[in-house]
Amino acid sequence: MRRKVNRNYKGKRITRRRRIRAKVSGTREKPRLSVFRSNRQLQAQIIDDTLGFTLVSLSTLGIKGRETKVSKARKLGFDLAKKSLEKGIERVVFDRGGYLYHGRIKALADGAREGGLKF
Repeated sequence: MRRKVNRNYKGKRITRRRRIRAKVSGTREKPRLSVFRSNRQLQAQIIDDTLGFTLVSLSTLGIKGRETKVSKARKLGFDLAKKSLEKGIERVVFDRGGYLYHGRIKALADGAREGGLKF
C-alpha cells in the first residue's frame, strides 16, 4: 500500500528517496554509499544491504578548520574512499538519499571518485 506524503520539500524528498531505494540496493561485492545531509553536516556510510550491516561510516563532524560546506563534502568523500579501499571495497552504488545531485552531494561523489571509488 502506498502511503500518502506531504507535498512540501521534505515530503518530496522522501518520495524521491523511496523511488531510488526501490531500485538501488547494496550487495557484498558492490555495497551502497548512502548520504544524509542536514543544514550543517553531511554523513555518509557504505552499507551491505544483504547483511544489513554498515561497513564504513564518516561524517563532516570530524573535519576541523574553517572550510566551506562544499569543500568539507569533497574531503569527506575522499576520506571515505580511502577508508573503504583499506577494507577492500572498490566499487559502490551511489544512493543520494532523495537529495538533488548538486552542491554538497555532487562534491561528495566527486571526492569519492578522486579517492579511488568506482560507481
